[in-house]
This record gives sequence, C-alpha cells and structure tokens, in this order.
Amino acid sequence: MAHRPERLGEIIKEEVSQMLRDELKDPRIGFVTITGVEVSTDLRHARIFVSVYGSDEEQKASMEALNRAQGYVRSELGRRIRLRHTPEITFKLDKSIIRGVRVMELLNTVREQGERGDD
Repeated sequence: MAHRPERLGEIIKEEVSQMLRDELKDPRIGFVTITGVEVSTDLRHARIFVSVYGSDEEQKASMEALNRAQGYVRSELGRRIRLRHTPEITFKLDKSIIRGVRVMELLNTVREQGERGDD
C-alpha cells in the first residue's frame, strides 16, 4: 500500500500533462512543465509541482491560470482515474529548475574566468 500514492502521483502527472498540452487553452498558461506530484498517504490531496519558463510576470500569470483551472483539472482527473475520492489538487511553483540553470551559468562564468586567467 506504501507505493500507491507514488503510483497515483505518476498517473496524475501523465494526465495533467496531457491536459496542459491538449486541452487547457488559456493564453496565460505559458510553457509549463510538471516536475512532480506529491500525493498524501490517504490519497485525498495532491500537490502538483510545475516549472514555468518565462519572466516573473509570466510565471505569476501562468500560476493564476492554473489555480483558476483547478476545478476543471480535478473533475477531469475524476472522470479519467477511477477512485473512490478524487484528490483535492493544488499547484505549486517549482523554482528548482530556474535555480539549477542559474548555478550552471555561474559555474560556466567561473570556468571561463579560470581559463582566461582572470582573478
């Protein structure tokens, strides 16, 4: 039973990804990637972590649009996934990819300065 939340999280990730790609037509939703899904052990709550490519304003607009679409996404999940109770969903902005890109940029800058002999 311990693996059930993980399996459900993967199913939710696949289904919501498909909805974002093919069904949600809100122009505020930019380039959004689902990075992970955490499902509570009682399967009643699911946190969907998303990464949004773009400026802070674009990220904010995308998150607002996703939050407004929560009801639709939850009802579609209930229709697609046969469960006794469809989990309550929340979208959370995952900034780990942005931080990772920034760290890589800094490492490249340090490496380039070392190759040139700058101190």
